[in-house]
Amino acid sequence: MPSEAASIIVRLDDAGKYFGAVRALDGVDFAVSKGECVGLVGHNGAGKSTLMQVVAGTLAPNRGRIAVGGAVEENYSVVRAQKLGIRCVFQELSLCPNLSVAENTRINHPSLRGFGWRRRAARLIVDKLDEIFPGHDIAASDVVRDLSIGRRQMVEIARAFTVTTDPLDLVILDEPTSSLDARTAGQLLAFVRRFVAGGRSCILISHLLGEILENASRIVVMRDGKVVVADTAAAFDRDRLVTTMGGAAAETREKAAAQTAARQESRPLRVRARPARQTNQTELVAREGEIIGLAGLSGHGQTDLLIAIYSAAERRMAGVEVTEPVALVAGDRQSDGVFPQWSIAANIGIRSLSRLRQGLLISAQREAELAKFWQDRIKIRTPDMNNNILSLSGGNQQKALFARALGSDARIILMDDPMRGVDIGTKLEVYDLIREEARNGRTFLWYTTETDELDNCDHVYVFHNGRIVADLSRSELTEERIIQSSFSEAV
Repeated sequence: MPSEAASIIVRLDDAGKYFGAVRALDGVDFAVSKGECVGLVGHNGAGKSTLMQVVAGTLAPNRGRIAVGGAVEENYSVVRAQKLGIRCVFQELSLCPNLSVAENTRINHPSLRGFGWRRRAARLIVDKLDEIFPGHDIAASDVVRDLSIGRRQMVEIARAFTVTTDPLDLVILDEPTSSLDARTAGQLLAFVRRFVAGGRSCILISHLLGEILENASRIVVMRDGKVVVADTAAAFDRDRLVTTMGGAAAETREKAAAQTAARQESRPLRVRARPARQTNQTELVAREGEIIGLAGLSGHGQTDLLIAIYSAAERRMAGVEVTEPVALVAGDRQSDGVFPQWSIAANIGIRSLSRLRQGLLISAQREAELAKFWQDRIKIRTPDMNNNILSLSGGNQQKALFARALGSDARIILMDDPMRGVDIGTKLEVYDLIREEARNGRTFLWYTTETDELDNCDHVYVFHNGRIVADLSRSELTEERIIQSSFSEAV
């Protein structure tokens, strides 16, 4: 039997990482052993992603040491980590958009060279996609920029598990299901369980606490740059996990239902829209103060309809009627949400320029006041709202996008799976805010791949192949009904 020390793949002792006055890691001890799935949880800004970047070699700690396979590493880097069998799938995808799927695979495997390398790279990635995501419908020749964000995430994940000359002992998965629908997320997690059962290891970061509780063998909880609890997964339930993270106990479905106003036909119409492929009379109808859910498998027309509604607010479009100003909270924040060269305050204020004008110029004071108001209301964690938007964690960037939409004059808020990668505490705060804004007359159209989020909606339209195939009232809203409808062809 190997000793406990011999079974440890990677170990960090007293790791510290600072960004100016921000202590992203503050004396962290962390280890992963062979054949275990470590669930890593904590609110946005707790230090999870920073810790994983240290383990993956993309960030060097300011203090502490890292050992891999029992040997202390003096000049640890991402290249060294990969040579030692450690890979990472980051929350913000790192594929090159102008390259094909096969060419992106070659980047991780320099041994794929010489005549026929493209064919070998294509076979390598397609075989792994077939293994993890059977029925994926992704070709090795597909250019990444032409893929949906869900398919891009599938490629990134599959690439991390491909093996050529370097070993593979540990894969870090940072919010791996954030852009996947329920079916593909289930395929991935089943593969992770097989991978770990084969003696290799994973670190799983997820704000979907059910994923952690069901798939991790050990759970590590971080708060404010420190590990506050580490225990077997069996020692946790959902409420203990939320409380340990520093949040209140999980809300129940009944409380969410009680706080969500029922649909009232007498309220003014805000949106009437029919998907482009709709062949019958079914259409989406949203009225003042309603929260309307859009469900179904990823890529089946939900985002397309939101974009059509957004466009119709500016110009007339066939099949779409919009009666009030519209704002969009993007789910793919890096491509469609943030302005990466701008400050947090400027990113929030861009949708409210008419209110921020002073003469012909934008008032810096008004912009700062708007940003400060929403920083306090939605709890954006930063010492200075003039910092670059990319200085924020992923979840805090998403909060800034919510602040942009809610701080504007828009009475219709379109949400394109906006809670991907957002921690449970932040989610509960945003859910409360959405319900409060709906009670004040705002209308929300909410596409989400997280079934639990649909509990906040008055009713839900389910999409399949670009069409609405079901309109479910709250009394009909169950996960089984949503899944069943997702594979239907008609209402």
